[in-house]
Amino acid sequence: MIDEGNKPSRSGVIKKPHTKIKHTFFRYLSSFKQTKMLKQLIKKERRIFNSSDDSAITKQVLATHLPDGREVDLDLLLSVIEETFHHSVPADIDAVVNGTDSGNIHELAHEEKALLGFDDITGVPDGLASIIHKISCEFSCQCSGGADAHASTLAILNMLSSYTWEAKVVIALASFAVIFGEFWLVAQLYSTNPLAKSVALLKHMPNVIEHYKSLKTRFDAINLLIKGMLDVTKCFITLKNLPHQYIQDDQPPKSTATPHIPTATYWSIKSMVACSSQLTSLLGMNYDRYITATSEAWELSSLAHKVHNIHEHLKSILVLCYQDIEEKQHNEYHLMLVRIFESTTHVDNVKILKALFCAKDDVHPLYHGSSKTRINVDVLRKTNVLLLISDLEITHEEIITLTQIYKHSRTISDLNYEIVWVPVVDTLTWNESQQHKLEQLQSMMTWHMIHHPNLLEPAVIKYIKETWKFEKKTILVTLDQKGKVQSTNALHMMWIWRNRAYPFSTTQEESLWKEESWTLRLLVDNIDERIVQWISEERYICLYGGDDMEWIKTFTKSAKDISTSAGINFEMVYVGKSGRKEKITKICKAISEEGISHTWVDPTSVWYFWTRLESMLYSRTQYGKSIENDAILKEVLTMMGFDGSDQGWALISRGSTEMARANAETALTTLTEFEKWEGSVQANGFVVALKGHLESNQTPHHCNRLILPGISGEIPDVVVCSECGRQMEKFYMFRCCTD
Repeated sequence: MIDEGNKPSRSGVIKKPHTKIKHTFFRYLSSFKQTKMLKQLIKKERRIFNSSDDSAITKQVLATHLPDGREVDLDLLLSVIEETFHHSVPADIDAVVNGTDSGNIHELAHEEKALLGFDDITGVPDGLASIIHKISCEFSCQCSGGADAHASTLAILNMLSSYTWEAKVVIALASFAVIFGEFWLVAQLYSTNPLAKSVALLKHMPNVIEHYKSLKTRFDAINLLIKGMLDVTKCFITLKNLPHQYIQDDQPPKSTATPHIPTATYWSIKSMVACSSQLTSLLGMNYDRYITATSEAWELSSLAHKVHNIHEHLKSILVLCYQDIEEKQHNEYHLMLVRIFESTTHVDNVKILKALFCAKDDVHPLYHGSSKTRINVDVLRKTNVLLLISDLEITHEEIITLTQIYKHSRTISDLNYEIVWVPVVDTLTWNESQQHKLEQLQSMMTWHMIHHPNLLEPAVIKYIKETWKFEKKTILVTLDQKGKVQSTNALHMMWIWRNRAYPFSTTQEESLWKEESWTLRLLVDNIDERIVQWISEERYICLYGGDDMEWIKTFTKSAKDISTSAGINFEMVYVGKSGRKEKITKICKAISEEGISHTWVDPTSVWYFWTRLESMLYSRTQYGKSIENDAILKEVLTMMGFDGSDQGWALISRGSTEMARANAETALTTLTEFEKWEGSVQANGFVVALKGHLESNQTPHHCNRLILPGISGEIPDVVVCSECGRQMEKFYMFRCCTD
């Protein structure tokens, strides 16, 4: 997103960068593309500058250049020049011709003075005023006698020999502005001011005013050439003011412009000579001569084309310079972030937060979801900060679940943390649809957030992606009260243990795992309070999933028949399947309507169940656990393998620790063979007997499929089958839709 500081000026040239280059449009150009652009510029400059005439001219121009180090305030002088041109040509020429113009040119308003940077207009320094006067005389005298334009241009360059190339063009332009301004000042005041009328009569200007419409094409050509000269002049100044700490004069891309500055200076001043000649020739010329003088108009058009090409070439070099500078600034900022995060001397977290969010000097970069107000990062001082990093595709389920956890934390006095949503988005292609999506997501969040993604510096985004490994899936980076990173992704422990994981550090995560074993309580947590109650009451519980409605009906009927035969009661709950929200919602509705079993009506519960399993997988593998040495990881992989297959599955338990599970085919076969293992139920209990028969029904040939979503974290290089222990074959799957 280009801010106000990067908009083209009135003449269309890119504005001079200040201490910080903001042209983010160019930051993503690769070095290969920059090299390609440089080659194209070299070819183009050969067409613009390398004619035999230009080569000879350049030698003559260089012979006039003897700078002595004097400095000129070019920005201030250019401001006066621009104002002169801006006010010279009247908006309503008919009013001038008819004598109804108010003559507002001589009434410079106070705000215009402020715009020029003056409290009181005192003019330019005496020495500079003198040279401007001399060059104005050169324009007027030499151009009026039909003098050679080339000779006049070299004469002016000799008069400016002591100045830099940029100063030569600006001073010459100021001298021409005097002539141009005086011409139009008299023309505008001719009908209302006796002195102006007298001067106009002496200069024979009434004919010019009277026949302005016939001469409009000529004046338009002059105005177009003036615009081109201003554009080139601004490029000169911008190139000169590029920060030297980031870009050197003798290195590309800036060095590609240096050899052509003398030639560009020559053509700019020659254009001023041509415009002065045109204005002078109009004075005293009869009407017939006005109409037939076509060669002068052609000359102006030719010069305008030349100057326009020079401007486009310089502007292209500036584009590459901006990219080069910005890349170095981003690298510098990135290194600063690395150092500041590695430092251990922070007294609080404010310095860290300002480095992340306040690079653009926005005093209120944060937005508070509950109060709907802009706030400063200081409100987070000495608070554990959880950076919720995502793109605009963060799911409603993630927001809903986090909202529940966050609201619950507000009721616990010992918890001192705040969430800050950090949307990482490519703002170069920002549009109304994305803005609407951003506002919609912000309206759902009750915590803190970055007010707009464009407040994030590219270096910050680079740090987030390279150091914290953010790609697309949401991560949760936790900072303690001093800004030290406690976890580069605590989202896994947030999903598994919710607020029990506070302060969401890797140390706390490891401590919590030491207390865990594979139980039904770990599997379902607080997703369904009914299941928690059934566990405490030692009831028989059956969780099942999949999206085959025929199997669901057959399996649940068989389970109910077996429970009757075994004299037990099953509490059956359908937990769906991951990634198929719409289909699972329809199945849940059908199950409820037919009274088949309990379901989770809220799709968020189904999402949360499978997300917690994924979180357990990544959390366990983070500590180097493997299926060979970790019972929890083995069971998690088994459950995810069930979900990844095209079949259903079932898990039957009593209480929290007695569990038996199998895929659809094995589970259904075992239930239909109840007579074969019925005898062991009394001796070993229903779940143990069921588990024994399930294992005996396990075929040596099977096909398990495990889909590991691409969330940030360590994806294991090797995964073995949870059923047979053999190494599974690795495939890649790309998916854009989950339904």
